[in-house]
Amino acid sequence: MSGSKIEFKNPVLKWVEYRLPIFSFIDSSVGSGYPTPRNLSYWWNFGSLAGIVLAIMVVTGIVLAMHYTPHVDYAFLSVERIMRDVNYGWLIRYLHVNGGSMFFIVVYIHMFRGMFFGSYKEPRELLWIIGVFIILAMMATAFMGYVLPWGQMSFWGATVITNLFSAVPFVGEGIVQWLWGGFSVDNPTLNRFFSLHYLLPFVIFALVFVHLWALHEHKSNNPLGIDIKGPQDTIPFHPYYTVKDLYGLGWFMMFYLFFVFFAPDFFGEPDNYIEANPLVTPLHIVPEWYFLPFYAVLRAFTDEFWFFSWFMSWVMDAKLAGVVAMFASVLIIALLPWLDGNKVRSMRFRPLSWMFFLIFIADCILLGYIGAMTAEEPYVTIGQWATLYYFAHFLVIVPLVSRLEKTGQPPESIAAAVTKKTEEV
Repeated sequence: MSGSKIEFKNPVLKWVEYRLPIFSFIDSSVGSGYPTPRNLSYWWNFGSLAGIVLAIMVVTGIVLAMHYTPHVDYAFLSVERIMRDVNYGWLIRYLHVNGGSMFFIVVYIHMFRGMFFGSYKEPRELLWIIGVFIILAMMATAFMGYVLPWGQMSFWGATVITNLFSAVPFVGEGIVQWLWGGFSVDNPTLNRFFSLHYLLPFVIFALVFVHLWALHEHKSNNPLGIDIKGPQDTIPFHPYYTVKDLYGLGWFMMFYLFFVFFAPDFFGEPDNYIEANPLVTPLHIVPEWYFLPFYAVLRAFTDEFWFFSWFMSWVMDAKLAGVVAMFASVLIIALLPWLDGNKVRSMRFRPLSWMFFLIFIADCILLGYIGAMTAEEPYVTIGQWATLYYFAHFLVIVPLVSRLEKTGQPPESIAAAVTKKTEEV
């Protein structure tokens, strides 16, 4: 049973278990003592994959920190030394650099899966909100890590993004100077970012622990989006889902290591192999791919944007509106439990929501494409309309469609659905 202690014949394990029931805790959390819905698909693999990538990122980051020098005169050269002189330094760095992209890939898929199957609905609202904070912490960590190689894109990306805080009324300039440690992006800035980049992964670990704690309280959601009715609806996490996770991990590692060994700079920018020069501005400053949709939202707000001039110009300037919209584009995801008013969780039984969800994904991809383009027509206008649709999806479409659409009838229980499916086969 969950929470019961394991009896060991080995005297050492028995001695440890009596004083610190760590093995019972593991068994009740991810072992045979943890009941899990019996119909979970491979879409549920991405949560465990995110945890594995986080562990890889922390381990490789600690090793890289042993050889990295957080000083503007030596940072770029220390990265080159890691690549050329440190034993397997190239492998550790490429694991870390590409691991950042892998982390965002699995977390984004994990988030979209949760949106499709209604994993944010009661009683998992807090679980969902903690997940949004994990994404915010990931973004802060990734941004600071991008600055550390001290290449051209690192320097100018830090300059552009930190300058955004100057739009905050009254305290903006003070925030920027605190981030910089002076009056421009320089050595104090690099030291601050290195320190915070080292610290924040452990903050993410703490958030993940609370996230899992909330998950174990009400168990995982499932593709049907219905509650567990009894023991017949569950199977032990181990060995059934540990084997399934290991199978998914094998495929994921082939995908991950393909980029590490065969296309290590696929997600990077060539300009970052040029040492930072404050006197030479790159032709096109662009963030990493996982920031591009939010970057497009930021750039959408200009003085010529009709929505801004009609509804927001009397409250704030375009720069502040862009900053507010960029942060709001992430935080608004946390409001989904209350924006979605349908009692049926899974979109498998909500065809209209399913259709608009696919349009929403296409809109996010479009925003990512626009974020990578130069700020000129027709990209500016397309980005503005895509931004409006992004917020309209959450504030208009989801509340209306979820309350008005006709939904299908979910099965009575997970066991009934699984048994029916087996009989049909």
